Amino acid sequence: MFDLILYQPEIPPNTGNIIRVCANTGTTLHLVHPLGFALDDRRMRRAGLDYHEYAAVQEHDSLQNCLQSLQPRRLFALSTRGSRSYAAVTYRDGDAFLFGPETRGLPQETLDALPAEQRLRIPMRPDNRSLNLSNSVAIVIYEAWRQQGFIGGR
Repeated sequence: MFDLILYQPEIPPNTGNIIRVCANTGTTLHLVHPLGFALDDRRMRRAGLDYHEYAAVQEHDSLQNCLQSLQPRRLFALSTRGSRSYAAVTYRDGDAFLFGPETRGLPQETLDALPAEQRLRIPMRPDNRSLNLSNSVAIVIYEAWRQQGFIGGR
């Protein structure tokens, strides 16, 4: 299905919520170190409730190691600095989505390494900075899954 990469996430409840989204959509979650918390943080576990056992979660020492391991067919980076709306893409099985840390987003050099059409944004009203990370993940993953006909869902 899809792979979701969180680059250096910082806020435990966001990652807990994202684990829940991944469990419910069949998306594999990849966490790139360093993390801003321990995976057994009670706030993260509470946000994910009992979904941890249903989610496929892998940890990686670096983004480079993660991408070498995954070798995604296509990689989309989500950023407020993206040039294309996430809604303008036709998603395919095997696509991977990369999100940055909550307080700073993805490094510019990471964005620059991808073609402009793979640097996506979620439209917002002018003068707003960003959406919550777990909300952004849910928006994008559910759109991609919707385009696949919610395969494996009920």
